[in-house]
Amino acid sequence: MKRYFPFLLIVVALILTFLFPSVELDNASAANFNTGDIAWMLMSTALVLIMTPGLAFFYGGMVSKKNVISTMLQSIVCMVIITVMWGIFGFSLAFGDSFHGIIGDPRTYFMMKGMLGNSTWKLAPTIPLLLFAMYQLKFAIITPALITGAFAGRIRFNSYILFLCLFSIFIFSPLAHCTWHPDGLLNKLGVLDFAGGTVVHMSAGWAALASALYLKRRNEADHTPARITYVMIGTGLLWFGWFGFNAGSAFGANHLAVTALATSTTASAAAGLTWIFFDMLRGHKPSAMGTCIGAVVGLVAITPAAGYVSVPHSLAIGIISAIVSNLVVIWRTRTTIDDTLDVFPCHGVGGMVGMLLTGVFANQAVNPAVKDNGLFFGHTHLFFVQLIAMIVVSIFAFFGSLLLLKITDMISPLRVSPEDEALGLDISQHGEKL
Repeated sequence: MKRYFPFLLIVVALILTFLFPSVELDNASAANFNTGDIAWMLMSTALVLIMTPGLAFFYGGMVSKKNVISTMLQSIVCMVIITVMWGIFGFSLAFGDSFHGIIGDPRTYFMMKGMLGNSTWKLAPTIPLLLFAMYQLKFAIITPALITGAFAGRIRFNSYILFLCLFSIFIFSPLAHCTWHPDGLLNKLGVLDFAGGTVVHMSAGWAALASALYLKRRNEADHTPARITYVMIGTGLLWFGWFGFNAGSAFGANHLAVTALATSTTASAAAGLTWIFFDMLRGHKPSAMGTCIGAVVGLVAITPAAGYVSVPHSLAIGIISAIVSNLVVIWRTRTTIDDTLDVFPCHGVGGMVGMLLTGVFANQAVNPAVKDNGLFFGHTHLFFVQLIAMIVVSIFAFFGSLLLLKITDMISPLRVSPEDEALGLDISQHGEKL
């Protein structure tokens, strides 16, 4: 039966395509589209998409040579699987009519119905709804891809596909709905997450920790990175794409997009520089790997705050996040936790630091959407809202991911055999090699 399952999925998808053609037009009201905003959001959508191949290079260069193709494919395959899911029901789960502020109604935009004509999203009224949906799709793609660095070299590919589908449905979609939908629980509480510190990085980071614990240690824990030049190329693509990730979350070509672009640049640079200096203070040589990791940590940490803080405070966020993540990496290496590429210390911890510092540095002068200034300006409410949300999201993402890993393992074993692990996943899972 397993052999024919993919073909059954294709048949079902074709039947749905013919039964539910997306031809509804919403021309009830004249759209107030802005061509400049549309142009910028088209570009931002492309920028965020290129982050996933960038992540593939970033992770692929860090693993052993026998696992490069497998690790990179685990990122690339998200582009094809999540896109299909998003078009059928994923967007509805994240942004459909709210069900008690927890999840969207999968019927709202089923098979992208009602996406043509003058349809818009209420928080992005100057761009077509379909463009908004395609932009948000790229976030849904990269989130499960981020997790893969935690279990690189020891997961069965078929089982991974099942897990990423479950994660997208039961972890990412509820968090996206709660945080970014106007009727979402976290949104109503006043939680600020400009571009995905909670929805993307914290969820992926906690899922990575759960995966590392569940799959246990590799049989060969130490490895030599295959291509540090790949890591550097990946960093460049990630940084480049992150402008769409953060500045695009302004949903228009406006001053807020400029602010987010500036804070993203400065936070990343500050974090990369801090990582170098911190390593040197510990007696290590300044490395290309460390510089790249530091820059990415800065991008992670500024993500929730990008459109809410000023440039001086973005520098502080970059510096603080680099130090904290570096310390957590050091701690992790002294434990039995085998998070292969330190996804939790960099993305999970970086996202949490950014979320808390949003509650410290957020300023109404930067963005009127900030209802109450942060702790730095003498206000405590926002900081405690961010803190409570961080705790709740952490518990949900970690234990939810553990449950999904267990369910996946019961359906299709997650861990490759010791022989396949020793051979390398490129050969054992895909029959390919560099």
